[in-house]
Amino acid sequence: MTTTYGDLDGKTVLVTGGASGLGFAIAGAFAGQGSRVLIVGRNEERLKAAKQRLGENALFIAFDLTNIDRLAELASAAVDVMGEIDVLVNNAGVHLKKDALAVSNQEYQQVVLTNQTAVFALTREVGKSMVARRTGNIIMLSSMASQYGIPKVMGYTAAKAAVEGMTRALAVEWSPFGVRVNCLAPGFIKTAMSGKALDDDPARKERVLARTPMGRLGEPLDVANAALFLASIQSKYVTGVVLPVDGGNSIGF
Repeated sequence: MTTTYGDLDGKTVLVTGGASGLGFAIAGAFAGQGSRVLIVGRNEERLKAAKQRLGENALFIAFDLTNIDRLAELASAAVDVMGEIDVLVNNAGVHLKKDALAVSNQEYQQVVLTNQTAVFALTREVGKSMVARRTGNIIMLSSMASQYGIPKVMGYTAAKAAVEGMTRALAVEWSPFGVRVNCLAPGFIKTAMSGKALDDDPARKERVLARTPMGRLGEPLDVANAALFLASIQSKYVTGVVLPVDGGNSIGF
């Protein structure tokens, strides 16, 4: 692969949820630029398989990010394995599709724990070193669910909206220390999970495409390429931004 972002060669990148879907695409894009990539997730077998596909520039750590009181241990282990982290990509997340009136307190808290609280806790732990070294780059993953109302995903929507607020607050607080914080908000991207959901619901798929000005689903690489840009020197004057990667879906009529 031709190197597009030479400054990413040799950088150390931690990608949560990097064994599949968007996380895997993002990890692969960084590895393709010569970055050293550490993927984190709960399923060790998936991580092993992903590492094999990513090649020699990748390593993995199996860890449940909802163990928020142990995330300092994860950050320390990451440094032991890879060295100081240059780029953190907070991709891991869970989804719950259910009527708001039927969502229990426990279900809501679990979605928020994974998609919001764990994101902050890991960012804080990795951010300590970045702030001390006065360099670093953090990329959050939001969703179109934070851009406008989507029914039956109450916890997910609330958590992703919080992540966008977190992005802006951390960007302001950490910019004086050379740490940039940005966020990607993917639209309808063609993954195994979304593909099955839309193929099983033709009416919904038609509605999705009708309000997407580009008239097609996105590819995981579209999101990965946006992550490369935000992590590179090409975006050195960009921080606190929430960038939709959605083919115009969030502005479609």
